[in-house]
Amino acid sequence: MAYELKTKETDHSVIEFIELLPNEKKKADAYQLLDVFTEATGYTAKMWGTSIIGFGSYHYRYASGHEGDAPLVGFSPRKAKISLYFATGDEVRGELLKKFGKHTTGKACVYINKVADIDVDVLKELIYQSVTFLKEAYK
Repeated sequence: MAYELKTKETDHSVIEFIELLPNEKKKADAYQLLDVFTEATGYTAKMWGTSIIGFGSYHYRYASGHEGDAPLVGFSPRKAKISLYFATGDEVRGELLKKFGKHTTGKACVYINKVADIDVDVLKELIYQSVTFLKEAYK
């Protein structure tokens, strides 16, 4: 049975999504992140699924045969925390996270409460590193 990806690039408006956020602080952080990610990547923000704001894309294929498309980097201003999506598998990421500021990590995500808790210059480095790593890994 073929696996259908839920998180696909859509043509929904990023600005409309941000404007619908109920929390004004989260909305302000989302706009700040939108600016930082856009400047750092040079890509136009696109909605992926219903709640991820992604930048650029790449096509992956695993040894299992599973394949699909994903944003190079992105973020999602979720109710509890803001999820940041960077490439995993590169030791540079771990070194950058040591000087990133207040955050937690999951399998593939980095979670922050607010932009004021992190070093935005390190965020830009994480974005550059992720884009470079993924473009090299998935040529």
